[in-house]
Amino acid sequence: MSDSMKLSLEQKFTIRSFETEVQAMSHEQAQEFLVKLYEQMMIKDNMYQYFIRHQWGIDSPPSM
Repeated sequence: MSDSMKLSLEQKFTIRSFETEVQAMSHEQAQEFLVKLYEQMMIKDNMYQYFIRHQWGIDSPPSM
């Protein structure tokens, strides 16, 4: 893996902190959290797609 793809020390610390929070959750809380996290990931993907289409000028269908 290239250096640009590796996590920074700060990111590793954040992951460790997140791990501690997740361990304190109940099973139900963790399930709800995962569903919300997955939804946010999908929204982020949609935003990236929108920004790329907009930047490349392909964000609107051709007019007839």
